[in-house]
Amino acid sequence: MRRSFLIWVAALLVTGAGAAWLVVEAIAQRTPSVPMTSPQSAQLDDFEQRVRDYLLKNPEVLLEAMQVLQERQRAAEAETVQRTITARRDELFNDPAAPVGGNAAGDVTLVEFFDYNCPYCRRVAPTVARLEEADPGLRIVYKEYPILGPGPQFAARAALASREQGKYFPFHKAMMQADGNVAEETVIAIAREVGLDTEQLRADMQDPAIDAAIARNQQLAGALGIDGTPAFVIGDRVVPGAVDLATLQGQVARARQN
Repeated sequence: MRRSFLIWVAALLVTGAGAAWLVVEAIAQRTPSVPMTSPQSAQLDDFEQRVRDYLLKNPEVLLEAMQVLQERQRAAEAETVQRTITARRDELFNDPAAPVGGNAAGDVTLVEFFDYNCPYCRRVAPTVARLEEADPGLRIVYKEYPILGPGPQFAARAALASREQGKYFPFHKAMMQADGNVAEETVIAIAREVGLDTEQLRADMQDPAIDAAIARNQQLAGALGIDGTPAFVIGDRVVPGAVDLATLQGQVARARQN
């Protein structure tokens, strides 16, 4: 009987008010397709009442079932992410359009998806820099992922175009230190500050390959379930948010062991 109660609880958690219909449907699948008799209907009503009484007396079962459901969902999501990382490993770690920092021949790769207008990306930038300084075996792949408006889109295109002048990393660092929201004027001003020829920069930004690279990043982020910035991919895991240095170091150590 306890198993029946737990099945009912699971139905409640998944479908809410529609749970009773699941029970009716399940019973119907096990019985001939004929209308229920009055005794059968009474038995179902009695079963529902006993379930209700049980849950009122043991409400902790609801919390337990919800926790189990959430754990299963997290495990399923993690498995999906791992399969995606495996299937798209080359695109994720070795896209020639993505700038690479740290040790280009490092034994562990950290991929960062970021937006230049994201305050959390700016907050975590010094942490990533400290991680790079402390770990000579770390390779870092930068994925421009502009999702916060036209300003970051312009900035992302400018950043990738700055590679033609060998200025991506100074430009990236300066952009992450900018105050307020970035706009076209901000981007061009910062480009001048780091020594970029802005006329050449604007010309290089017209390269269709830049828009294609950003589109690939956006599609890849979607496949990985990344809908915010910053987000890191380390080993076979996605690590969202502006996490601290210890968390990043722990994930890098885990990836290195595996």
